[in-house]
Amino acid sequence: MAGTNTNFPAYSSQIKKLLSISQVQLNNLAFASDAGKLLGWFAGIAANYLPLWLVLIIGSILGLIGYGVQYLFLANRIHSLSYWHVFSLTFLAGNSICWINTVSYIVSIQNFPLDRQVAVGLSTSYISLSAKIVTDIVDVMDVFIPSGRAKTYLLLNSVLPLFCAVITAPLIRETKVDKSRKLSDGFRVMFVITLATGTYAVITSVRPSISKLLPRLLSLMGMGIFLLLPILVPLSERIKQQWHGKCRIRRDPRICDLSKLEEEKSRTTQEEEIKEENDEIGFAVMEEIGAKKMLMKLDFWLYFFVYLFGATLGLVYLNNLGQIADTRGCTATSSLVSLSSSFGFFGRLLPSLFDYLFSRSKYAISRPASIAVALAPMTGAFFLLLNNSHIALYISTAIIGICTGAITSISVSQTTELFGTKNFGVNHNIVVANIPIGSFLFGDFAAMLYRRRQGNSSTTSDIGSCLGMKCFQTTFVIWGCLCFLGTCLALILHTRTRKFYRHLRGGN
Repeated sequence: MAGTNTNFPAYSSQIKKLLSISQVQLNNLAFASDAGKLLGWFAGIAANYLPLWLVLIIGSILGLIGYGVQYLFLANRIHSLSYWHVFSLTFLAGNSICWINTVSYIVSIQNFPLDRQVAVGLSTSYISLSAKIVTDIVDVMDVFIPSGRAKTYLLLNSVLPLFCAVITAPLIRETKVDKSRKLSDGFRVMFVITLATGTYAVITSVRPSISKLLPRLLSLMGMGIFLLLPILVPLSERIKQQWHGKCRIRRDPRICDLSKLEEEKSRTTQEEEIKEENDEIGFAVMEEIGAKKMLMKLDFWLYFFVYLFGATLGLVYLNNLGQIADTRGCTATSSLVSLSSSFGFFGRLLPSLFDYLFSRSKYAISRPASIAVALAPMTGAFFLLLNNSHIALYISTAIIGICTGAITSISVSQTTELFGTKNFGVNHNIVVANIPIGSFLFGDFAAMLYRRRQGNSSTTSDIGSCLGMKCFQTTFVIWGCLCFLGTCLALILHTRTRKFYRHLRGGN
């Protein structure tokens, strides 16, 4: 439930009208949520000195304040709240996401030392479902008045993360393990569950075609069941441990089959050697460097602009999805947000799945090449938006959602492999600093073009709306060209790092 900022497009148009703000001011609110990541390093420091459950609670309380006060304002419980107050509260809410994500990363990494890439990839993919889940809840509550939907979104954003934090806080702990036994069976089951969850989310996101077959309440209950299914994996592991323990107790201690003991010992040794070798290969790095030296590297700046013209550009599009849908006369904004959320889930999951299946295969490709593969269809999606049909809007949104999620997931391993693990926290925070930068530059530029087109239309008020393809037409062309540039930069980075990845894959 940490992805509270991802459902902003579902109620952004209502916020614009309720607060009587311009398109530029609305974009600055989206920027404020992304800018909260600039202070995300506070969460990292807190996690070094405070219990993880407390860090989780602090993050959820920050979100409660950030979204809760905005809800009270829209519900007329608070009468004096300026635009800059709302801006600051949105910034605070955006920062709360960093605290929750930090705990999630640490728990996954510390408890799965030999499977951390798969564990982190699986767990973080679920953040993309936040918008889908909240939208389903709003639909079940039968809130059809636009202003009422905006209030409901803010209320759920404020209380749901805190509710989940209170439930999970007692369970958060670091398991001290020197060697982790093979967990491939458990992760294999998890991949099946997550793929089924994503498929269900996509199907139920196409609201017009599915609503007749599956009522909203049943749709939400189905999603709830899919979200609870992963609990079966550790429960089954615990049951197997207890069963094997009982079998050992009941076995006659005077009988000892030496051949079976030797076979079991040999098998365990081989498994440990394979896991240690996989762990060593999966975390090979080009060089261990700090932030200052990293900023002097050409590879860093190539990587920085690849991310800026890729994942960040996709996030800016998704932040403006509500306004884009309005200009094209599409009223199903919530369905679009759910669709982008569901495909973003798949996007974050697929890199981990490919790592799990092909990490040591000769068919595996480098991280920069993977990003280039994700950027190519994303470029086409921006140009497809020049078509005025609703089908083009849905297809483009799905493509941008899945590509943005994939690049975001790949970047975690990319930063580690290029610049090392010792300073990963600082280095990756510098890389993702391009998100608020891009959110401000690309978003404000799009808002200015929107206002310019609006001024040329019959609408003269800055608070009014621009209608028609002309509102974002130039923006889509520029975004498509920038995305194509990012693809070229990713290929250049692939060329520069090809020797390293060839060595990493065992010379293939």
